[in-house]
Amino acid sequence: MTTTDYLAAAQDHMHSAGIDAWLVCDFRGGNPVFAQLTGGPRHTTRRCYLLVPAAGGPRLLLHFIDANRLADLGWATTTFYSRHDLERELRALMAPYRRVALEYSPLCAIPVVSRVDAGTVEWVRSFGVEVVSSADLIQYAAARWTSTQLESHRSAARKLTEVAHLAFAFAGERLGTGVTEYDLVQHMRQLFRERGLVTEDGPAASVDAHSGDPHYEPTAETSVALRPGGWLLLDIWAKETTPDAVYADITWVGHAGPRPTERQSALFGVVADARDRAIDFLRDSWQDGRPVAGWEVDRAAREVIERAGYARYFTHRLGHSIGTSVHSTGVNLDDYETYDTRTLIPGIAFSVEPGVYLPEIGVRSEVDVYVGPDGPEVTTAIQREIVRIGG
Repeated sequence: MTTTDYLAAAQDHMHSAGIDAWLVCDFRGGNPVFAQLTGGPRHTTRRCYLLVPAAGGPRLLLHFIDANRLADLGWATTTFYSRHDLERELRALMAPYRRVALEYSPLCAIPVVSRVDAGTVEWVRSFGVEVVSSADLIQYAAARWTSTQLESHRSAARKLTEVAHLAFAFAGERLGTGVTEYDLVQHMRQLFRERGLVTEDGPAASVDAHSGDPHYEPTAETSVALRPGGWLLLDIWAKETTPDAVYADITWVGHAGPRPTERQSALFGVVADARDRAIDFLRDSWQDGRPVAGWEVDRAAREVIERAGYARYFTHRLGHSIGTSVHSTGVNLDDYETYDTRTLIPGIAFSVEPGVYLPEIGVRSEVDVYVGPDGPEVTTAIQREIVRIGG
């Protein structure tokens, strides 16, 4: 999407939500929404403000030193020099408006939205403005995918599934020599390069007890070897190299041998049931025409794990927003770490990744879901049974 597309989507939502303007504040790159709306990260060193009114063109308020950094946008720009200038110009910028959205979340309920410091919120309020959260506005303006992005995601998802299967095969071929977690990560990175995939970090390979740490990433020093009878969790995320490509993100698990243990099978069954419950809940709600908030999907899946007796071992939210960053700015499926009340809207995507993490083993199954015009669609392969590594 272009900056024009982002701003038009924002204005459409502001009209329907009764918001007069959106003030996007940034200091030294701390607000990714500012970067997205202005066409990419800008090297600015002072406070920057982008005003998007519900009607009319955008306006920038920038320090003189930073003004040239955004001159290519061609937007109306006011520059300031001193703090007194800034006070006067920001007050004037806010004067026509009564209800203004900022990257603010009441009581920090949604931290990914809470990009503006409390002092700035106080300052804007001192101008007689009602400050509201931009949480839903961000979704409509910046979190929805284009058709080109969706295709890049589908392509990345196919490649990631192939990488997962090749990594399990690589592990199976080297079981006798003790293939390590670090070996597997390096192998997957090479597979990424061969397929035109890039990633911010990762992927991750976790053996046995290490799989009980949801965000374990091996190094050459901490890595352990996969042995016959062992357990392997692969968490793999990447995107294509094309401009504005979006991520795919999957997790698969495997047992090094011909047959998983009863305990491994039972744990995988619980996690898979929770995953499938979330997917069914999404589809049923869409068919019923009922809007769904992120927290509700988390709750539907979490209840499955709670009933199985593993409530304390599901230690993270159910899923996260996916975009040009693997953890993006849209709604998260979360009734655990936070309470995400944002609604799932067409055009967004997110992961569904329930897990159970015990001291000796961790099990997670992760798929991605895109909300299209015809409802939620699982866009990645669904793991139905534990992979037999070398079996």
